[in-house]
Amino acid sequence: MFKKLALPLLFVFAPLTLHAQDLDETNPQEQTAQQNTPNGYIVDNLYLFMHSGPGTNYRILGSIEAGSPITITNEQSNDYVRIIDNKERSGWVESKFVTAEPGLKQQLNELSQALDVSQNQLAALQTSMPQLQSDYDSLESQNSELQKTIKDLNEQLELQAKSNQNKVEREQHLLLTYGGGIALGGVLLGVILTLLLSRRKRYDGWS
Repeated sequence: MFKKLALPLLFVFAPLTLHAQDLDETNPQEQTAQQNTPNGYIVDNLYLFMHSGPGTNYRILGSIEAGSPITITNEQSNDYVRIIDNKERSGWVESKFVTAEPGLKQQLNELSQALDVSQNQLAALQTSMPQLQSDYDSLESQNSELQKTIKDLNEQLELQAKSNQNKVEREQHLLLTYGGGIALGGVLLGVILTLLLSRRKRYDGWS
């Protein structure tokens, strides 16, 4: 009688056991999905189903689009690998449909993002061009004024140097003139004194 009751009970509890096993497999994985960083992709040109276990006999958890970024785990079995997709779902897919290289879709998305960044930078540069041109013109004007000021100062320095040179030459000429006058006066004074002394001696001799 026990054997007759065991068989129906087996059919009743077996689905519940399998369902509980699926929950044990998926729930801990889903809890850790947020802690994983994408390190792989689904290959291009493919519509792939993700299963709850390493085989097509496991229930389907959903589909994954081609080129989707995924996190590849270290769990592998029967040419299947457990992954975590970009929707934070954990499941198993065939290893041959998983690659570490970004697909065309992912490359297109990355290039589109790079293009958007470049266009934004170009727009910012175009917006700042008038201000940059104004600053350039202002610097050019200041540069011209500084060059003119430097030229004027150089000319003033040259004139000042010539004036100082002329002043020195005039002072030297005056000194020479004064010296010559003093020397000539000394000579004339000597001649006069000589004449006076000689005449006085003559007068003294007559007396």
